[in-house]
Amino acid sequence: MEYSKKVMEHFANPHNVGVIEDANGVGEIGNAKCGDIMKMYLKIENDIIVDVKFKTYGCASAIATSSIATDLIKGQPVSEALKLTNKAVVEALDGLPAVKIHCSVLAEQAIKAALSDYYTRQGIDPVPIVGKIEEFEHEH
Repeated sequence: MEYSKKVMEHFANPHNVGVIEDANGVGEIGNAKCGDIMKMYLKIENDIIVDVKFKTYGCASAIATSSIATDLIKGQPVSEALKLTNKAVVEALDGLPAVKIHCSVLAEQAIKAALSDYYTRQGIDPVPIVGKIEEFEHEH
């Protein structure tokens, strides 16, 4: 399997790893088939993502996609983070092997799950804003 240099960089030295103790948005997404689990922590102030951290249990692609996804949303307004797509994650990593595309979907979903949690904590129904988070199934 061929990985881009960017994937290898983010796997070897992932950015934003850890836990935010006072996070006001936390989302966890797991894929039972491949065993990848991603947990995202958001600290949002005045509608800006001031900090984001992740803990991911999974393969190189799962860690790299988590790392780049957190880079893409850090410092951004919530409205921008809501627009994050797995395609943007893949492009930012200069591509992913086809069998690893599901990792980028997990990264997108984990961020959206954390945003959904943030809205719920604010007393806002997240479904019209974040949408329903679909379980992404894939075959190995």
